[in-house]
Formats: sequence, C-alpha cells, structure tokens
Amino acid sequence: MSKDQANNPLHGVTLEMMVTQLVAHFGWAGLAQKINVNCFKSNPSIKSSLKFLRKTQWARTAVEDLYLSITQ
Repeated sequence: MSKDQANNPLHGVTLEMMVTQLVAHFGWAGLAQKINVNCFKSNPSIKSSLKFLRKTQWARTAVEDLYLSITQ
C-alpha cells in the first residue's frame, strides 16, 4: 500500500462493490430510505445505480459515507 493511500479506507474498493454490499445489507428499499435517489427507488439495478453515481458526486459521497458506516 502506498503512503498516499495508507489512511484511505476506500482504497481498493470499487463503487460496484460498495453498492452491492449496501444492497445486501439494506436491500433496495432500505437503501432508498437512507439515500433518497430515484436510481434506488424506481426499477433499481446495480448498472443504473453505477451510471447515476458516477455522474453525481453528492450521491456518490453519500454512498461512500454509508458504506464506511457499515464497514467500520
């Protein structure tokens, strides 16, 4: 692990891994309650969620924060 990433708990964790683990932990309905975005509410899928989250920084940050809250 490089010194730049020594204190980064998300190092090596992909966005897809985060979303998959959050769905396994909360389910789509629970995830939609935690983070209010349509990609988790209306016909949710990993693919559509990743497409939205890659374009929308505030939502990605919310997913990262929620992921960290369940893994630490």
